[in-house]
Amino acid sequence: MSAGPVKVSVFGKTDLGRTRDHNEDTFLVADLSSGNASLLPEVREHEIGPRGSLFMVADGMGGAAAGELASEMAADLIYRHLSTAWAQDEDASPARFAFRMKEAVELANQQIYGYAREHPEVRGMGTTVTAAGVFGEDLYLTQIGDSRGYLVRAGTAIQLTRDQSLMQRLVDAGELTQEEAEQSERRNIILQALGPDPRVKVDLSRQVLRRGDTLLICSDGLSGLVKREEFADMVAAHDDLPSLCTALIDLANERGGPDNITVVAVRFDGEGLPEPDAAEDVGYHGYEVPGSDPEDTLTEPVVQPPLAHRAIEAVAEPQPSRTRGLVIAIGLLVLAALLLLVLL
Repeated sequence: MSAGPVKVSVFGKTDLGRTRDHNEDTFLVADLSSGNASLLPEVREHEIGPRGSLFMVADGMGGAAAGELASEMAADLIYRHLSTAWAQDEDASPARFAFRMKEAVELANQQIYGYAREHPEVRGMGTTVTAAGVFGEDLYLTQIGDSRGYLVRAGTAIQLTRDQSLMQRLVDAGELTQEEAEQSERRNIILQALGPDPRVKVDLSRQVLRRGDTLLICSDGLSGLVKREEFADMVAAHDDLPSLCTALIDLANERGGPDNITVVAVRFDGEGLPEPDAAEDVGYHGYEVPGSDPEDTLTEPVVQPPLAHRAIEAVAEPQPSRTRGLVIAIGLLVLAALLLLVLL
């Protein structure tokens, strides 16, 4: 734990958007030391206690009320596990906190999957989840799906999470550029979610916090319409966190608001955090819990059959790099034929 206090200011907000008839997003903020999960004043402004704090966004899918139920269950189950098993754990170390974060997401998946099997009317329901746990000066993020976490430090926004999506996989493989992926009709296809399958691989990462950092966790109803650089601009323009959340949601709605929009904004301060150092590496850093099986800790998005996320159909489109590869292959065949003719 840090030598001095780490102070937290937090606010969260969710919005229906412009086209949806119900909201499948859920967010949660909690002081795990006091056992208070709410937006009451004592949580909106608190110090990180001996059991840390939790901030979460979940984006449900499944149609009707299934997505809404899945995201609410995820938030409730993850918080409940941390407020019981972690709160009573005799080992109050950072590594144990990270383990309990990962464990909470895995157990939530099992229970959502089991519930869906027992209730055919919601079979196939699922949800993304990005849960951020703060312990001392360490920020741990557990990721399933494509809700995102950004850190704004010294006027720059950095994405801390990696989307578990088809587009991210193609970008990582060099098949698409980031710009092409952002414009793709298939950008909403995710590779895994909580609920549809009996097991998930949780992407666990870690970032050391600094004084003045602002964490933004959001569903893709926001990140799909607001560019990374704009998050930094909005943080600079809105010192008040409720105003910041409202401004971000308003911006997404001005650009069409085709999906539910949710954001949790967290600002960190206090003597327990050092000042930012420009030489420090900020970004996605996969974290392996000490003593755990490396196969159980995800550092690359797991490849599974894609899920049609939020009822957006996958539209076939040409892949630029694959097209270039096909042209090269045809050229080589033509060249081989010409050489064969010369030899004959």
